[in-house]
Amino acid sequence: MAKAALIMLTQSLAKELGPEVRVNAVAPGAVLWPEEGKAEHEKAAMLAATALRRAGDPGDVAEAVRWLIQDARYTTGQVIRVDGGRSLNL
Repeated sequence: MAKAALIMLTQSLAKELGPEVRVNAVAPGAVLWPEEGKAEHEKAAMLAATALRRAGDPGDVAEAVRWLIQDARYTTGQVIRVDGGRSLNL
């Protein structure tokens, strides 16, 4: 439900605030692992289901945000997935 809410909120705000304001969202995948939580075999299974077969890093997310701010002048109402292709398998 949270992902659907993010998509709808992003689209609704883009319609409401445009053309003065562009509204986009970034949905990161496996970037930072919690210190407590997933076992190594769970992490490995998640990465195996990711097209790039690796975890991302905070710089990957920052680059998407930078692109949206500086270069994506004709982009609004979009959710950019920075997940290494994991969403392709869901």
